[in-house]
Amino acid sequence: MNWVWIGSNLGLIGGRIVEHLALTAPPIVVGLVLSIPLGYAANRSKVARSILLSLGGILYTIPSIALLVLVPVVLGLAILNPLNLVFALTIYAVAIMVRSAADAFASVSQDVQASATAIGFSRRQRFFAVELPLAVPVLLAGIRVVSVSTVSLASVGALTGIDQLGSFFTDAFQRSFPTEAIVGLVCILALAAVYDVILSQIGRAITPWNRTRKATMASPNVYAQPLGGSL
Repeated sequence: MNWVWIGSNLGLIGGRIVEHLALTAPPIVVGLVLSIPLGYAANRSKVARSILLSLGGILYTIPSIALLVLVPVVLGLAILNPLNLVFALTIYAVAIMVRSAADAFASVSQDVQASATAIGFSRRQRFFAVELPLAVPVLLAGIRVVSVSTVSLASVGALTGIDQLGSFFTDAFQRSFPTEAIVGLVCILALAAVYDVILSQIGRAITPWNRTRKATMASPNVYAQPLGGSL
């Protein structure tokens, strides 16, 4: 490790981190937003589930380099436009999240849904007040996987000239300077960990009932103790 290089290039490293954040945050958010209605539709219909999950699997198998080359052709953008990478990462995010979203809505108890309908909830009210909140824990588990995948995949954009943390890998290869590769790897791992922690905390904040249930399950059950003393 060349600590002198690291110390004299902190500004460059910080800039690359910001660029990586700007490229990865939108696909994660958009992927979640788009996957919710798609996952709901997949859960409501076996035909839709088969089509959407199969399509998601196909999209995720597209090589990232090929997708980065095809996207600017389809969108009509310059090859160096960062939007190409954002669009490609969004495709991968949706491809992963559709299955997670479908599983999330499938995890909501049918009895709970029937109870909501019985007390007069419309389908729209039941979705926003019952199904979506109860699907949040599984949705968040899926989006945490997506965040890690997106942070990792974004580095491929450096091969098409899009500046971010992946640029350290290409520079390290061209200059035979492994310090840059190590810095890029550490920053990507750290950024993925930060995303995971933030999403985990958001999940805890918006699902307080889940924390209560876990605490109740973890606490000793006094009613399960045997009656009377030991013989």
